[in-house]
Amino acid sequence: MTLFTLSFLLLNSLFIYVLLLAPVLIYQIFELFRFQNESNKELFQFIQSVRYRDFSRNFDVKHAPDELKILRESFNQINSTFKTISKQNETSYHYLQKILELVDTGILSYQVEDGEVIWMNESLKKMLQLPYLKTIHSLQKRDPQLYDDVISLKATEGKIATAHVEKKAFKILLSATAFQTDGKKFMLIAFQNINEAVDETESKAWKKLLSVMTHEIMNSVAPISSLADTLKSRLEKSMDQIDNKEGAVYDLQIGIDTIKRRSESLLKFAEVYRNFNKINKPNLTRVYVRDLFENLYQLMEPTLEQKNIEMDIVLKDTGLMVDVDISLVEQVLINLLVNAIEAVKENPEARIILSADLSSEQKILIKIADNGAGIAEDVIENIFIPFFSTRKNGSGIGLSLCKEIMMLHKGNIQVQSKPEQGSVFTLVFGNA
Repeated sequence: MTLFTLSFLLLNSLFIYVLLLAPVLIYQIFELFRFQNESNKELFQFIQSVRYRDFSRNFDVKHAPDELKILRESFNQINSTFKTISKQNETSYHYLQKILELVDTGILSYQVEDGEVIWMNESLKKMLQLPYLKTIHSLQKRDPQLYDDVISLKATEGKIATAHVEKKAFKILLSATAFQTDGKKFMLIAFQNINEAVDETESKAWKKLLSVMTHEIMNSVAPISSLADTLKSRLEKSMDQIDNKEGAVYDLQIGIDTIKRRSESLLKFAEVYRNFNKINKPNLTRVYVRDLFENLYQLMEPTLEQKNIEMDIVLKDTGLMVDVDISLVEQVLINLLVNAIEAVKENPEARIILSADLSSEQKILIKIADNGAGIAEDVIENIFIPFFSTRKNGSGIGLSLCKEIMMLHKGNIQVQSKPEQGSVFTLVFGNA
């Protein structure tokens, strides 16, 4: 209206009125500029709050000029909406994080392009005993074989791999999925410890195989042993009717005795494995670990002194207790100690250490360590397999039996060894 009036006055040459109206126009232009500037400042502050996610900012509506009240009310409504969404997302994020921290499965997420690790949960850190991984490539120095398996894993693919931690190995199931966001590709890997499940499956398979084998051996060999007795009896009765000038009878007797002896050995061998398969439920009793150690030492002390072997017992907590079947666990300890004695026989400074302690997970660990010959790397993975033995006269049942007994106790047996440096067998029981 001011501009229209000013134009009318100019056209009619009413310059005196133009001079009077000009200050009004200048004032209005100044106020328009100031309003525009204030609006820009308000908009800039709102954009900054959105940019830095500062949704706590509140724009003063009460003391705002009338022309800015609607703008500030709109900004406050948008901020309030963003704040609600942000709280929901943050709650969902923390909720998901807590769930992932509670599960036993290890979770790892990394960027495919540069290998940067975005996130890994506590379960994975404990499983692999890694405090932190900056990139997935850092895993290569710690466990090259596992690194190769992880890197070669494709999306939606599953693979059984072996993880190596503190010279011990265990089976893990790797599962992968891929996702893309902001133009970047990420891999999400799940690490599930399946060592116990694999051990249990293998144990059932071996027990089934042994059951069939012992049944067939006993059915086939028992008649042979009986027939050998019959033949020997018939031979003794026919001694007078046989020409024994060239020692034929003597040869027959030796042959029959050999057949009988070997068949009886096979029957005993089959009976041992049959008894092995009969172990199915332990009779648990809560006992002090120190009592287990004392009984074992009293039993083995004469052998240790005879062979000049030093045995140390380390037990920091004398009140440590464990739920075990005493007779079965004593059998495990005796087997392991006998193996340790055999391993150190060539060492002039033979030494065996029997110890017990709690792990960081509150599991009871009983260890038998020796400074003997150790176990070769290509052999160590097979020592718990039935029939497998590194000794010439070994039956291959001792360590298999130990593992079976530990599995019955819901535990496990682990081994660490280096050739010419010794071995450490660890019995892992449930929580104290």
